[in-house]
Formats: sequence, C-alpha cells, structure tokens
Amino acid sequence: MSDFRRSDYLFTSESVSEGHPDKVADQISDAIVDLFLSKDPEARIACETLTTTQLVVLAGEIRCKGVYENGAWAAGAKEEIEAVVRATVKRIGYEQDGFHWESFRFENNLHGQSQHIAQGVDAGDNKDEGAGDQGIMFGFATDETPDLMPATLYYSHKILERLAADRHSGAAPFLEPDAKSQVTLRYVDGKPVAATAIVVSTQHKAGYDTGAGEAELHAYVKRVVDEILPEGFLSDATAWHINPTGSFEIGGPDGDAGLTGRKIIVDTYGGAAPHGGGAFSGKDPTKVDRSAAYVSRYLAKNVVAAGLASRCTIQLSYAIGVARPLSLYVDTAGTGTVDDAALEAAVAKVAEEKLGGLTPKGIRLGLGLNKPIYQPSAAYGHFGRKAEGEFFPWERTDLVDALKAALA
Repeated sequence: MSDFRRSDYLFTSESVSEGHPDKVADQISDAIVDLFLSKDPEARIACETLTTTQLVVLAGEIRCKGVYENGAWAAGAKEEIEAVVRATVKRIGYEQDGFHWESFRFENNLHGQSQHIAQGVDAGDNKDEGAGDQGIMFGFATDETPDLMPATLYYSHKILERLAADRHSGAAPFLEPDAKSQVTLRYVDGKPVAATAIVVSTQHKAGYDTGAGEAELHAYVKRVVDEILPEGFLSDATAWHINPTGSFEIGGPDGDAGLTGRKIIVDTYGGAAPHGGGAFSGKDPTKVDRSAAYVSRYLAKNVVAAGLASRCTIQLSYAIGVARPLSLYVDTAGTGTVDDAALEAAVAKVAEEKLGGLTPKGIRLGLGLNKPIYQPSAAYGHFGRKAEGEFFPWERTDLVDALKAALA
C-alpha cells in the first residue's frame, strides 16, 4: 500500500453529531449491546435500529442469559429493552413533535441467534472460539494530533462535541440535536497547516435562520471553531459554510430516516485510511468487524506512540468460525524507523504475549471487551478517545515498551 499524499494538498473529513438520525440508531443499538453484556458477558448480539418520524424499530439476532434463552423472553425483558431505548433518545435530547423520546412508536423485532452461526462461533471441546464473520479490518494512527488521529476528522469531531456540550449545558439554547461538520485542511510536507474550508450545519430553534437569530448562530459557530482549531489555521482565506441550505428546524429522525452502521467512515478515520466495510455498533465483541478493528487501532496507535513510525496502517483478516487471523499486514507508508516486515513480526509477537493472540477470544479478554462499554463509542468516533477506566481500552498506549523490546 503506497502513500497517496503529495507535498502540498487539501484533505477533508466530516463528522455528525449524536443527534444525527444514523447516530441515534447507532447509540440505540449499542445501548442494547451494553444492556445484554451487563446481564451476560458471553451474550451474542447483532442489533440493527431504524429511526424515522415518531418510530424506532429494532431487528436482529440475540442470545443472552436472563434476557432471551431457548427461544423465549425472560419476564420483563421486553419492557427493559424499551426503557433503555427511550432513555437513550431522551439523553440525546429529542423532545420534538416529529420525534419525542416519550411518545414515539416502538417495535422490537429481535429474535434468537441462528444455530448454524452459533456452532461456528462458539468454543467447543475440540475448537477455540471462532470469528463471528469473515472480513477484513483496518487500524490506523498518525502523529498529526495528540490523540494520533487524522487532523481533519479530529477537529470535525471536536466541533460537534462542543456544540452538543453547549446545547446540554444551556450555553447555546438555540441549538437542537442534529448537526454535521466538515473540515478541509491544507497539508504541506505531510503536516496540516491551514483550514481552507469549514462546513457546519446545525439544527436550530425557530427564528435562527434569518436576521439577528441567524447572525447569533453564525457568530457562535465561528467562535467555537476558532477555539478548537490550532492558532493560525483560520484566516481571511478560509471559506465558511454555516447552514448553507438556510433553515434547519426539522432534523433528526423526523427529517431523515436513520439506520445503524451508515456512518462507518465517521466512526473510524475520516477517509484518511482504509476501512474494511463492516460497521461496529450493535455488535458484541465476538464479531471481528468490531473487536478486530479495535485491536488493529490499538496496535497501530502503539506503533506510532513508540516513535516507530509517524503513520501506521494495520490490516487483519478472518474467516467465520476460524479462530486465528488469516493475515496480518503492517504498512508505515515510508515513515517507519525499521523495515515494515520486521515491525509486522514485532506486532505479532507483542500481540501474542500481551493479549494472548489475535483470536476473537484473545482480543476480547486482552482488551476487556466483554463489558457494557459501547454506547459512549457510538457518537464522535470510536477512535481518538480517552482511555478511562474500562472505557476505550483500545486507545491505551501500554505496548510501547514491549514493541521497542521486540525490535531491540
């Protein structure tokens, strides 16, 4: 894989807020994952969510002790699921005529996991736990930002996180939950140096699309962006597009249907690195779409944190029902301090020693993924977050010394 970058170029990434309809769906799906894992760490969950005007629909396959076993629901389980879904929408902040946490119609179409899938995935007397599906997964890290993420995506996320925080605190009472951002940066010699375009579209209360209200909203957005971007990135040459379509009063699931897994580039690296194609939200950690993407990021981040490269991409591949990955690939795009093949061997060695290998079980146990830790990941990116307690363990940089020792 060669590095696509030139010495001077523009690159763009987008983000969407927690109130974007697709992100509402992602957060609901991950709230269900967390609910089930809180009951049974070995639960199997594949939960998809549809949101639209005054409607939330769940569909998918599950298996969970104390919730759904042997084809039957436990007493009160359906009611608890609905309560979790409504609480998630309430936390996001939807209390609108077209989508209200208390009054939307709810359908639960979850059902038992296929036995044909279970027999390939579950561990047995003569086999280790297999991957929950075939596929390719990528992890990536770059030294462009303190969190070792692509700068365009990093700042796109930060803008919307600030808007949401101000909305929740009351500092920006004119904002509603749905929003999108897009940041275009100029890169010189591989480093971001200036913002050439900023796009922010945010749902707002009535009266903030004309006159003084519009001016207040625009000034607020510009102030937030100025506080978030590095000093000197904004200039008179920066193009601004704030609510470029005009009014944005109708938003969220009332304005556009939402589905789990439709914002996978927002979830990962903003287009700055490959994506395997599989979504994360709504899946338990036996699904390598999720867990292997997390461990790939974990390994790539530690490579960059160790100073072994300024940019690192890692690919893993799996077959359904097969425990060990079919391949491991490391590419530093010419920025590595050692040969990529040597780094590949070191990564494999450290993963075996520190995680117990790159099998689904090794990843789950090594990173502590069998816990209700997923809903916070379902908005503002799964990567580039702060590892705190049990949350975001794939963002730790505790393999740095081991990687250096393996290459000594």
